[in-house]
Amino acid sequence: MSSSTQHSSTADLVVKEPKRPSGLGVRHCQAFMTFICLVLAYSMRVNLSVGIVAMTDNSSNPAFTELPWDSSTKGIILSSFFWGYLILQVPAGEMARKFGAKYLLFGAMLICSVFTMLSPIIAQNLSWTVFFMTRVIQGLSQGFFYPSINAFLAKWAPPLERSRIFSFVFVGTQFGTVLTMPIAGYLAASPWGWPSIFYCTGLCGVLWSVVWLFVGANSPDTHPSISDSERHYINSALVNTSAQNHKLATPWKSVLTSVPLWALLLTHLGQNWGYWMLLTELPNYFSHVLNFNIKSNGLVTALPYLIMCVLTAVFSWIADYINAKRLLSLNVSRKMWNSIAHYGGAAALLALPLVTSVSGAVILLTTAIALNAGIFTGYLTNHLDLAPNFAGLLMGITNGFANITSILAPTVTGFIVSDETSRYEWLVAFYISAGAFFIGNTIFILFGSTDIQPWNKPSEEDSHVKRDEHVV
Repeated sequence: MSSSTQHSSTADLVVKEPKRPSGLGVRHCQAFMTFICLVLAYSMRVNLSVGIVAMTDNSSNPAFTELPWDSSTKGIILSSFFWGYLILQVPAGEMARKFGAKYLLFGAMLICSVFTMLSPIIAQNLSWTVFFMTRVIQGLSQGFFYPSINAFLAKWAPPLERSRIFSFVFVGTQFGTVLTMPIAGYLAASPWGWPSIFYCTGLCGVLWSVVWLFVGANSPDTHPSISDSERHYINSALVNTSAQNHKLATPWKSVLTSVPLWALLLTHLGQNWGYWMLLTELPNYFSHVLNFNIKSNGLVTALPYLIMCVLTAVFSWIADYINAKRLLSLNVSRKMWNSIAHYGGAAALLALPLVTSVSGAVILLTTAIALNAGIFTGYLTNHLDLAPNFAGLLMGITNGFANITSILAPTVTGFIVSDETSRYEWLVAFYISAGAFFIGNTIFILFGSTDIQPWNKPSEEDSHVKRDEHVV
């Protein structure tokens, strides 16, 4: 083959999007609704992180029941959500591809919301093991969110807008945290007490479910009011996503032997250990070591996630600009952003022994969490790079198994930190999280890839095509 022919063949692989419709479109409405979905999902996930402080210490609001849960019991309860969360991830990814994400998201949100509103009644009137099971059920229902939304975005997010849309939607996880932690702190100290944390977050989830039934759509082709120009723009841009992907057979052997997928899984394991240890345990650290009261605790704990939201927006715009201008290959870009998140976070945690002031500790912990914004333009978008047709399944696999560390991190921390006022014991827990970030990202750098995998397309199509490194 001549060099000119080779050049032409390579050029054909580069995504050339049609003219983008001006203004906001239906795809932005869908992105906004899934953003709110994750805001509420995380509000119901992290409400217990602040709530459990007030539930087990009523000094700030003596009118409400103080539950006799010790440190190890609290660690087990904080991990309970993830026991349910990991079970349905892979089935959820397959179901979202075959049946669409709309009704899966509706049902999952409704179930989670109802059990959230039942939580205070169960906690005050039944044993902690029953409350544990309530959180497990909430985890089961939320197991549908990440895989379903990932499969959903594979149908709605054009490649050159992917970093922005994906980051906007998934920053809902941080925004939900930012909103919930200070509000939960105020509610816990209010006349309505800590039960109101669960009532408010659960009610919001029910309201979202109702709205979603009317505005959600599985794809541009099934949306009743999208313009022809926007539908054509989205469908023409998604050259590696089949409109008939619900009919494709799942290439299980190829998926399970994919080196880039294994790298992605191990990176996800490291991320979830570090992130969830900090998210679930930071309120306890601020309360017992840094001596913040329940109101200040919620505000200070929310600060890192607020900064993370801002950085996510900044990083995603820069990432899309870099990709559109081809300043870096997609492979280098993904790994650069992920390194900022994980190596940066690890360095901040390792620096904690060097500071002795409260403000210094807050700054370092804020830095460790805020830099995690890089994951949205790093490894977390990589599922869509590898196989858009099976994006929900890949997210189900990595997010499901990675939540083993989401369970282990707060549980192990609960046993390491037997004295919640001991700074030394907390530092040991932070060192372990730094190690998880470092190891996970190193594996991603060495073995991760942004090439479209051969098994993304049906066998009758050209299954040996690799994505050009610059393609978004």
